[in-house]
Amino acid sequence: MSRNERMKYDERAREIVGKMTLEEKVYLMSGSITPQKMLEDFSTPGYHYNMVPYPAGGNERLGVPSLRFCDGPRGVVCGNSTCFPVTMGRGATFDTDLEERVGKAIGREIRAHGGNFYGGVCINLPYNPGWGRSQEVYGEDSFHLGEMGRALVRGIQNQNVLACVKHYAFNSMEKARFKVSVTCDKRTEQEVFLPHFKDCIDEGAAAVMTAYNLYNQVHCGHSEYLIEKVLREDWEFDGIVISDFVWGIKDTIAAANGGMNVEMPCTMLFGERLVKAVQDGFVPEEKINKAAVCIVRTLLAFEEAPDSGEYPKNVICCEEHKKLALECARKSITLMKNEGVLPFDSSVKKVAVIGRLADKENIGDHGSSQVFPPYIVTIPQALRNRGLEVVVCDGSDAEEARKAAAYADVVLIVAGYDHDDEGEYVAPEQTSEMGGTSLDSIGGDRECLGLKADEVALINVIGRVNPKTAVVLIGGNTIITSNFDQNVPAVLMAYYPGMEGGTAIAEIVFGDVNPSGKLPFVVPYSADDLPYVNWNTDQQYYEYYHGYARLDKKGIRPEFPYGFGLSYTTFSVSSPEVSVGNDGISVSCKVKNTGKVAGDEVVQLYIGFENSIIDRPKKLLRGFRRVSLDPGEEMEITIFCPVEKLKYYDPVYAMWRLEEIVYRAYIGTSSDMKDLLALEFRLNRA
Repeated sequence: MSRNERMKYDERAREIVGKMTLEEKVYLMSGSITPQKMLEDFSTPGYHYNMVPYPAGGNERLGVPSLRFCDGPRGVVCGNSTCFPVTMGRGATFDTDLEERVGKAIGREIRAHGGNFYGGVCINLPYNPGWGRSQEVYGEDSFHLGEMGRALVRGIQNQNVLACVKHYAFNSMEKARFKVSVTCDKRTEQEVFLPHFKDCIDEGAAAVMTAYNLYNQVHCGHSEYLIEKVLREDWEFDGIVISDFVWGIKDTIAAANGGMNVEMPCTMLFGERLVKAVQDGFVPEEKINKAAVCIVRTLLAFEEAPDSGEYPKNVICCEEHKKLALECARKSITLMKNEGVLPFDSSVKKVAVIGRLADKENIGDHGSSQVFPPYIVTIPQALRNRGLEVVVCDGSDAEEARKAAAYADVVLIVAGYDHDDEGEYVAPEQTSEMGGTSLDSIGGDRECLGLKADEVALINVIGRVNPKTAVVLIGGNTIITSNFDQNVPAVLMAYYPGMEGGTAIAEIVFGDVNPSGKLPFVVPYSADDLPYVNWNTDQQYYEYYHGYARLDKKGIRPEFPYGFGLSYTTFSVSSPEVSVGNDGISVSCKVKNTGKVAGDEVVQLYIGFENSIIDRPKKLLRGFRRVSLDPGEEMEITIFCPVEKLKYYDPVYAMWRLEEIVYRAYIGTSSDMKDLLALEFRLNRA
């Protein structure tokens, strides 16, 4: 739903708000559950956080619906819903059409749960991949984050559910998230950390959730600059701004005057305190009126929009959605290395699955994003479903692991992380405010970007015992492989693959499905090649360069480049051409499946800024297209890049500028120059 469609309700919303008392207007601005209810959700057996939608506001007298919040982003947190692969895994598909379908499925399940608001469009940029909640976002690149986030917004709002984009902004540290103040220069702010938020706002996202952290010493939930200046004035956002839960605002007056619309999920600092702040003259009533109009206007627009169908309870985790979860897993899993061992031959009868994660139902973080599906398919279960003999060994006994590997025809080593290694983190001092409740996991940020020492040792031993060994990596972001991958012939990145993840992994290693995921992050040889972060600091500076752009700029070759992923077939890219128009450039090429099996390729467009007179990246992703081709099939494709994505931000004049230089367009299959074809172009200036 676009801004123009919502603004049609503006006059009516103003009339309704004009009939409200101050207390009724303020009531719209806070969640309706109590801290005690949240505590019960965490501590009652069989119950969990956000088991049912969390309500906020509403006014029955004047016909204003309540906001009914459901968390995400790997599915609906409420009840027992479909668990898709984590967002990072879905980012690896580079498939916006698929992500829009995921959004529609999530939207349908929210409606079936009785909700109307989805707090799961998470698009923060991981400045360093050790960030514990990286799994909740699509990858390291701002353009990619924006395009995938837009697709999710479209899908969610297609079902008349408000899509909430979070966490606005500069939120990419977990252990220090309640205290850290992030700073950066103005170009870094505008070019690196904010564009993907604007992309989702431009797509029509109806809501924004602010972040716990501070930006330039001001809590994001209080930031008049971020909310009123950037979001409202610069981007013309018309929707609802909500706080992150419980600790998202710290001061009644500062939050209300800064532009906060709804305190979630409990009334702690708004409610009677906000009424008194208005009565005492500390908060102008016009601020309350403005917030109330935004809330009423947006909720009415969605409540009264025509519905595409009904939403019975049996929509939740229905067969269609389970198949979609499996499709996402199939398309996300990324083949990083393969020296002829995969796919396993059909003659294989005995499989050893080794590692502490070998038989674990491992679908990701146990924080606010945890989804509770009715079942989870593990790797051993999926292999047994194929009629194979499966030996499971956790690897803690080295001799047992060696015997299992020697006995088996082939070996899968499952290594990486779980919810205790990375994920949402609540500090002990925070839990006291909620009656002592805490997450059932450790979570937090990763100090080390590689595997644990015992897993590395296990891989290096087993790889020598059985030459038909493949490593399946589980995790939410970059896992450095340089200390083990030379000792095994095959490595796959499975991310956290969701409820059908085991099925997809088994299908891929046995060749039923051709792997087609692409890394949505760079994998360096050393963590020293990435920006340094003190994960428990109260001050953190973000530099302009991170990820693949940083390595490009420094001339450092990664072990695996951004956008990289192997296949069981081969592809060629040829005949590149560039066409320049007033609104942007179009780059076309021919893509051919030159191998013997059907497969998908992700064609990527990068724009090079080497000729810039200012400091700019060597190249940045500015378009992508996923294509499916049969053996021998060739297709011509075109990728468009709008002119706005070629500009840089001038901090002196506070404006975006377009350089009159020779640009380079690179089109190919990863960010590595050897995988790209180059073209030069100049822009047509009117």
